Amino acid sequence: MDVHEMIRLMRAGATDREIVKIIGRNRRTVSKFRKWAKTQGLLEGEMPDVPSLQKLLSETMPTQQAPQQASSVVDYAEEIADMRARGMEMAAIRVRLEENHGVLVSYDAVRRLVRRVAPVVPEVFVRVEVGPGSEAQVDFGWAGYTLDSSSRRRKTWVFVMALSYSRHMYAELVYDQTVATWLLCHRHAFEFFGGVPGRIVPDNLGAAIVKASFEDPVVQRSYRECAEHYGFMIDPNPPATPRLKGKVEKGGVHYVKRNFLAGRDSELTTELNEKLLVWCTTVAADRVHGTTKVPPRERFDSAERSALGALPVTPYDPGVWKKVKLHRDCHVQFERAYYSAPFRLVGQQLWVRGGIRTVTIYTLDHEWVFTHDRVGPGERQTAVDHLPPEKVRGLTLTRDNCRTQAEAIGPATLRLVEELLANRPVDKLRVAGRVVALAERHGAARLEKACARALVFEDTNYTTVRRILQQGLEDAPVDPSAVTAGRSTPRLYRYARQAHELAMGLLGVGR
Repeated sequence: MDVHEMIRLMRAGATDREIVKIIGRNRRTVSKFRKWAKTQGLLEGEMPDVPSLQKLLSETMPTQQAPQQASSVVDYAEEIADMRARGMEMAAIRVRLEENHGVLVSYDAVRRLVRRVAPVVPEVFVRVEVGPGSEAQVDFGWAGYTLDSSSRRRKTWVFVMALSYSRHMYAELVYDQTVATWLLCHRHAFEFFGGVPGRIVPDNLGAAIVKASFEDPVVQRSYRECAEHYGFMIDPNPPATPRLKGKVEKGGVHYVKRNFLAGRDSELTTELNEKLLVWCTTVAADRVHGTTKVPPRERFDSAERSALGALPVTPYDPGVWKKVKLHRDCHVQFERAYYSAPFRLVGQQLWVRGGIRTVTIYTLDHEWVFTHDRVGPGERQTAVDHLPPEKVRGLTLTRDNCRTQAEAIGPATLRLVEELLANRPVDKLRVAGRVVALAERHGAARLEKACARALVFEDTNYTTVRRILQQGLEDAPVDPSAVTAGRSTPRLYRYARQAHELAMGLLGVGR
């Protein structure tokens, strides 16, 4: 072991654990040499050369305490190096040496020799700094338990968004990590900052990323839609690389947990969020940041606030997407409410996007179909145009609109309809509606004449009016002999017969 190297590492500020990893000795030995070096004043001032250090070591530390210079497996160094080059683990190398040479081999001796022959090269990281307004990092972290409005203990998470340039942060306590919560927290963060960063770096949680990947991550549909609304890019963190978002991982979530949340237990979530917002704008914003050496508020106010993108006129309406089927009643079901779509799509699969205020229906090819106002469970939203025309009349028929349509056709039609509507106890609203509907096939003028003829005969049945139109009798003259005498209002009988004809019929003559 190179004592000179050990002292050099101590002078550079390395901990005992770090030195153990580098030189391969146990911590007790390293700790003993640290005490010796401190006693001899070797951790400060000018560093002695190797001969002087070895002389001082031999004079001030007993020989039996000096570390072993020769390894017990040094004779197998080439063999160990060859096995290591073939990818063998150190435990396997020890077993193989014992098999090959019939001697007991110390694992620590193998490990020290391997580290000496092929020292561990620490992984090098490059700190990436970005320009003002260009990036923010976001994450969720476990926050323990808080109390909801009914004083019930709830599992709670903290959402944190940290601006990468200034390290100014927004934090909020929530009860879940759903898509709706994730999107709403983004909206609150942008409103807190007064603008939108150019890029957001999220972790691979389900509310943001459907499929994590180094090459082609799949972004959650609602999150992509949110990004398009606010104008930011989504830059998902590669899988298993939390260090790439250390600004929010260490300086955000961990900082909130160690500082703001430390020592708090079972407080109301609403009150905590109010305090947390104040904390973000005071304690967190005014601290001298360990990396930038400047308070986040100072950097934010001087350079980053003006570099953020402008907020849109209207905030994003968080949407939930669901694939549904259009049923035979021309309605889809979404979150226990019912929304209509054109009858031509009955039986097909459709996309529904449910926002806070609206529900929008799309085809599977993402073609817009219709947008409804959102309603509560059990309620219906129906556009009449979505229903088959032949079904609409009965659905929308009322006494008032039936009278209105009849009046527009003519006075005879209105009178006939009024008589139908006045019928008791049978409700003849549907019959009246069918009479009015005859105008679509035969024309309003012909229907008015047919109704006038039916009224003369005091026969207001729908079947009678329809037969008059089908046989073209609306303009046929009325036989005066059919008028019944002695009535203030003459009543004509359509099937009147002479008395002798009735008698002959009863006697069976002419059969």
